[in-house]
Amino acid sequence: MSEPLALVRRQVREFLTGFKGVEGEVCVAVSGGADSLALAEATAYAAKRFGLRTRALVVDHGLQDGSDAVAKKAAETAVNLGIDTAEVLTVDVTGPGGPEAAARKSRYAALREAGGELVLLGHTLDDQAETVLLGLGRGSGPRSVSGMRPLDPPWGRPLLTVPRTATVEACAALGVEPWTDPHNADPRFTRVRLRTEVMPLLEDVLAGGVAAALARTAAQLREDTEALDTLAADLFTRAAVDGCLDVTVLASAPPALRRRVMRRWLLDSGVPELTDAHLRGVDALVGRWRGQGGVWLPGHLEVRRAHGRLKLSEPVPTT
Repeated sequence: MSEPLALVRRQVREFLTGFKGVEGEVCVAVSGGADSLALAEATAYAAKRFGLRTRALVVDHGLQDGSDAVAKKAAETAVNLGIDTAEVLTVDVTGPGGPEAAARKSRYAALREAGGELVLLGHTLDDQAETVLLGLGRGSGPRSVSGMRPLDPPWGRPLLTVPRTATVEACAALGVEPWTDPHNADPRFTRVRLRTEVMPLLEDVLAGGVAAALARTAAQLREDTEALDTLAADLFTRAAVDGCLDVTVLASAPPALRRRVMRRWLLDSGVPELTDAHLRGVDALVGRWRGQGGVWLPGHLEVRRAHGRLKLSEPVPTT
């Protein structure tokens, strides 16, 4: 057995060993590319040990001519690699944010609806590094820079420490020819330029190991973020009163914890598309209070400070 194939199988086996929540069946998202096919074979191989059935979920976005044939071939290949059953999910790609964002949103919605307790995704170490760079470039904060979680139910990502080259070599060892998505070579897409231009340049300038270093940074930040989230959950419990937030409770907390509490409060209240600027504006009603007016948020909502509490207004009707 080749070392790359053994590595992929080992990572999937260890992931399923550590995940106790799945019973009966595990689903795998399969595109037909090297990452997902290597993952599918490794999942089928490991599932026998755990007495699990396996099901491949293939999403047909319908964005390219012949996409239905590609999806059908991916499903057939997954079954040939040992997956018990496979099904093709046809989606309608619409919505804001450009084709990348719309396709991603529709894909995840379809996988969530069709999948069970656990859906494995073929994201690799290289995908993690690209995610970290995107977060850094957009100034999205530690939550984004901490990258993708190995387990974020229902999503499971066993291959986040496996380089993309290993999945390609694993497929070669299996005698499988993966499908190459033309979109993965289209420079109109941000991730493609990161993959083909930025990452090779960084690897050259910094003498290699950049992808692994970015992945380690993500893991470290994720641990810090989860610790802060735990502290913020306790603060939220003490500060939340009748749908409002108690300013006295929040005032003595560090800003990083306050903003986490505010983020949870606002998201739970249905505020869409929060940005760092929104949260810092709301935080100023506590940390830099000078009797100022409220802060307007997306959805025609306003947060105001009154009688020692932060209150969220009802949406203002638009004409």
